[in-house]
Amino acid sequence: MKTPPGASSRTKCSRELRSFCAFSCPRAKKPTCTAWFPQQEHPSENGPQMPGHGSPATSTMQVLLLTSAEDLDCTPGFQQKVFHINQPAEFIEDQSILNLTFSDCKGNDKPRYEVSSPYFKVNSDGGLVALRNITAVGKTLFVHARTPHAEDMAELVIVGGRDIQGSLQDIFKFARTSPVPRQKRSIVVSPILIPENQRQPFPRDVGKVVDSDRPERSKFRLTGKGVDQEPKGIFRINENTGSVSVTRTLDREVIAVYQLFVETTDVNGKTLEGPVPLEVIVIDQNDNRPIFREGPYIGHVMEGSPTGTTVMRMTAFDADDPATDNALLRYNIRQQTPDKPSPNMFYIDPEKGDIVTVVSPALLDRETLENPKYELIIEAQDMAGLDVGLTGTATATIMIDDKNDHSPKFTKKEFQATVEEGAVGVIVNLTVEDKDDPTTGAWRAAYTIINGNPGQSFEIHTNPQTNEGMLSVVKPLDYEISAFHTLLIKVENEDPLVPDVSYGPSSTATVHITVLDVNEGPVFYPDPMMVTRQENISVGSVLLTVNATDPDSLQHQTIRYSVYKDPAGWLNINPINGTVDTTAVLDRESPFVDNSVYTALFLAIDSGNPPATGTGTLLITLEDVNDNAPFIYPTVAEVCDDAKNLSVVILGASDKDLHPNTDPFKFEIHKQAVPDKVWKISKINNTHALVSLLQNLNKANYNLPIMVTDSGKPPMTNITDLRVQVCSCRNSKVDCNAAGALRFSLPSLLLLSLFSLACL
Repeated sequence: MKTPPGASSRTKCSRELRSFCAFSCPRAKKPTCTAWFPQQEHPSENGPQMPGHGSPATSTMQVLLLTSAEDLDCTPGFQQKVFHINQPAEFIEDQSILNLTFSDCKGNDKPRYEVSSPYFKVNSDGGLVALRNITAVGKTLFVHARTPHAEDMAELVIVGGRDIQGSLQDIFKFARTSPVPRQKRSIVVSPILIPENQRQPFPRDVGKVVDSDRPERSKFRLTGKGVDQEPKGIFRINENTGSVSVTRTLDREVIAVYQLFVETTDVNGKTLEGPVPLEVIVIDQNDNRPIFREGPYIGHVMEGSPTGTTVMRMTAFDADDPATDNALLRYNIRQQTPDKPSPNMFYIDPEKGDIVTVVSPALLDRETLENPKYELIIEAQDMAGLDVGLTGTATATIMIDDKNDHSPKFTKKEFQATVEEGAVGVIVNLTVEDKDDPTTGAWRAAYTIINGNPGQSFEIHTNPQTNEGMLSVVKPLDYEISAFHTLLIKVENEDPLVPDVSYGPSSTATVHITVLDVNEGPVFYPDPMMVTRQENISVGSVLLTVNATDPDSLQHQTIRYSVYKDPAGWLNINPINGTVDTTAVLDRESPFVDNSVYTALFLAIDSGNPPATGTGTLLITLEDVNDNAPFIYPTVAEVCDDAKNLSVVILGASDKDLHPNTDPFKFEIHKQAVPDKVWKISKINNTHALVSLLQNLNKANYNLPIMVTDSGKPPMTNITDLRVQVCSCRNSKVDCNAAGALRFSLPSLLLLSLFSLACL
């Protein structure tokens, strides 16, 4: 094996180093382990370092070969089955990676090599080289070697390479070397890596499928999404050589991995072997800018917050491969507006996107800031923030929230107010100052009267627009009782103060109120005034003498009286002494009386200039007397001339008076006019009676006098004619037309005859 360029001299390996050594002569009688280490600009004092254990970043590739140390006879195939190399920053075109030793034990007649990646080849001397500069090739490569006498497969493990494949059994189908000719065919595939956004020309070869022992005239066939499934036609395979090509530009953000299948077929299209999975991995390019998708971004931080307080988090999204630096974002603040009191009020964690405060709490004083709102232009840059990375920006708005660190203060210690006695409403507005945010409870004021309001005559409320305290009179004041009032008022905020701030003397104020004397109207006492009298008392009867006094006791004024409202016109009042008497009969049943109570209003007028008036109410309760006779209902009835049921009508009685001047009522037929043998009246209850016939009558109209008497003392009687129509009732038809002629009783006819004779 050739010593890699820049390697140091051969060194015996300890047991601890064997996993990093390459056996230089696999068929030697004794195991000899040789390791090559890269030359370093500053070698370690402790001798050479193992790969991956402290080697400087500028070291060249290290090659590790593992095999058995036992004595071996010649075995066809690769003398080492597994190779390990560290993933370099880049595989360099035509630079040797390692040498492979393959022997068919027959002199190696023209060996042929095939590599699972199209970006590598094996020279005739067994040297593995890259066909072009390339970075990511996966974690494993496979090399297939074949002569007419033997073939074998070697595995190259790239330590630190990107994991782009599943298990080997899922991706590769191959047969290991045996000393006798193989009986089973094998299709060998490895993942194909294609950068996205490739330019013309197309199609271009991107990989190759190996089947060294396939029958003549057999063909390769490629299927799957991207070939014969949508999106169709992206990939195709040379049916004779197994070369896989791509026909157009790929976009990893649309499809990152294509799962294809390879098989071999005979000339008739019958599958000979496979299908075998073939994975095409689209290698990401940095073609997507970071974007902020969750805006608007608004954060809040309390004024006076300690340095390092987290305000908010801003995260951007990058559609590129999250496993690469193409989507590895770093954040920074591009601009801060305003830039006072410091151009660097905030800091953003470059990796997490957390925005924190970096100034002292004293600088975060909302009341001293030019503007409590800051706008930050936040930039997200991929490629871990390198200059070559793409960027995206968004605006973060940060509000410095107010806390209640200023107590409200009255603009002066004393306020003056005047109010007329008897008036109500706002009398003075108390003004305060507060430096806190007017939109918060730290600014809104709450006022309290703490002294001078024993009668609860005053109330104070906050004007929500101006924050002033509106002091109001809610109960009329009386100049004659007190001409002056003094109130002590305190003001606080809706929100509590912060612990280190308290309310001081400026948070209380005194209000001096002067009550102005006005000419007040006289006041009736009592009001309302109430008397009880029987209805129908004689005209001129005295009901009462009203009493009104003037509240302006210091003015010594006279009072005159007059009737203000007397709906029925029943009353009169003496203007000097206030005596009320009747001018008409009081009737409890009058429509002006409500529930036996009659209401009248009187005026008391003083002698002031201008005069003041007071109003008093008189309620007269009228006691009932039996002055209304009862009346019956109904007064008309019908009955058939051949009725079997001789009942005519049920009569009811009513009386406007009150009990006991009403029921029970007594019902009678006026005997002087009607013979008892024709009509009959029977009591049903205290208020109703039944009128019936003793025999059927001819079709006609009859007037039956009904006498009803109440229970008053003395009782009152009323006689009312009940008109009874006797009708013809045939075939369910009632005919009362022929009953128009009025029928009189026999005594009535006799009286009528005598009257006629007298006129002759």
